[in-house]
Order: sequence, then structure tokens, then C-alpha cells
Amino acid sequence: MPMTTTLATSELGRRGFLMGTALGATAVLASLACTVQTAGAATAGGSRRMPVVFIGHGTPMNAISDNAFTRRLSAWGRELPRPTAILSVSAHWLSRGATGVGVQPNPKTIHDFGGFPQALFDVEYPAPGHPALARETVGAVKQSPVIATDQWGLDHGTWSVLKHLYPKADVPVFQLSIDYDKPAAFHYAVGRDLAALRDKGVLVMGSGNVVHNLRATDRGTPDGPSASRPWAQSFDDAVKSALAGRDDRALVDYAKLEGAATAVAMPDHYYPFLYALGAAGSGERAKTVYEGFQSGTLSMRCLQFG
Repeated sequence: MPMTTTLATSELGRRGFLMGTALGATAVLASLACTVQTAGAATAGGSRRMPVVFIGHGTPMNAISDNAFTRRLSAWGRELPRPTAILSVSAHWLSRGATGVGVQPNPKTIHDFGGFPQALFDVEYPAPGHPALARETVGAVKQSPVIATDQWGLDHGTWSVLKHLYPKADVPVFQLSIDYDKPAAFHYAVGRDLAALRDKGVLVMGSGNVVHNLRATDRGTPDGPSASRPWAQSFDDAVKSALAGRDDRALVDYAKLEGAATAVAMPDHYYPFLYALGAAGSGERAKTVYEGFQSGTLSMRCLQFG
């Protein structure tokens, strides 16, 4: 289960932040048509902005596994342009009351799981942070109280995939938390705010799973595109279809998609997808980098925009 961080109001006060009213779901959905168009615009100098990626990270064991998924991540890392820094929104850093941004110069590797082999706990991902861009992110997000914090580090939603994308750990990384008190439309709106960082060389990365139900997993089920429960496949297919037409409204209002009640029993792993979707302009088609399932109920769908 993801850990939840309480970003204390005293810390907010010390840093001069005031609790504000977040955009509600209705307001955000109503604004999609007129605002998302700007997210994919070229930079003033005509240079290419960094892509946005979403990664279905699955089990932590992928960090030390050689399988079709991890081999695709390794190849993907060689295909992507080299970023100045990576901003990761992981399903495993949930906060309440505010959005946190990690500003550590050297974020620690967090082993936020139990019951796995010692080899997984021995993994370290010593990427540096990027305090300057992290603090710039604090000012870029307009939807919520946002605080610079050193409470966290790099959890397995981040390092288990970056270990394959950037195995040398030589690209700076910082994380942004998910305010779990807020609705889906809020997270999409924060993603829109993050789009401006792409012009500064930041790779915005969401890490979760569009289908994630640990209570229904089929242990021992072979990985692959057909190794899924019917309801899990239905929801994954519905997301794929909505992406093909960039129907962001449907993806934000995901509870109405077929299979949603079981596929997204808890939204913690779906929300990182909305950050990536929000950071991508409407003119940027979703490129499917990997698709398939692990344990029958974990969609490993990976996407690139731009």
C-alpha cells in the first residue's frame, strides 16, 4: 500500500502558504476545451519540449527482473531525449492537505514495501535531486497549497522504473506528491500546470497503473496482453480507446468507463496517469510504448506524449 504523508499546516505557515480552494471537478472539466490546447505549444525559440511519459510500474520485483517489460524500459530510455531533470509523480507518495515537492540535493532511495527478497532491499538508486527546478515547480503549480519538503525521497514507483530507463542514475530526479484529498479533475489540472516545465528540459513522468487491484491478482498468471481478468481488460481497453481520440473528459471522469469499479477500486495508481495526461497538449497523440498485464489485474500500459 502507498504511504501517506501529512504535510503539516505548521510547515505551510512557516513557508508562507495559505490553504486555498482547489478547482472543483466541474470547473476543471468545463475548462478542458479552451485550456488544454496551449499545453502542446512549441517553445518561444522553436525548440522541442521534453516528452511526457506514463509508466505502469507493476510489482517492485520488476526492478531486479529481466522480462519483456523491463527490456522495453531499457530500450525506451535509449530512445528518449536526455532530460535536464525528471519530475516523477508516483502512486506511492500520497499526501493530505497539500502537494509536496521534494527539494533534496540527494534524495534517498525508499524501500516502501515488505515481504520481498533481500536483493530488492539492497537496490539503491543514487540519482541527485534538482533543488532549483524542484523549487520552481512549487511556484508553477497553481491548484493547491504546495510546499517544498525533504520528508520523502525516491520511492519504488520512481526508482524501480528509472533503474531500467536511466541505469547510471545520472539524471537528476525529484518527486511531486499526490494530494489524496482531491478529486481526479484536480490531479489533471496540476498536470496542466506542470506542462511549462517541459520547456526547461524536465521529463514529466507519471508512475502507477491504469488498472490496479491487488486484492484480485492472479499469482502465477503469465504476463502478456491476454493474461488479464475480463473486467481489467475492459477498463484497459476503454482507456486505450479514449486515448486514441484524446477524450480527456472521459479519462478524468473515469468512473463511468466499463469495469472502473473493480479496475480502479482505489485511485492511487490511476491518478499519476492524469498528471501525465494533463501535462500533454491535446495535439499530442498518445504513443503506446508497452501494453500487457502482470498477475492478471495490473495493467502495464506505458505511454509517451510528444
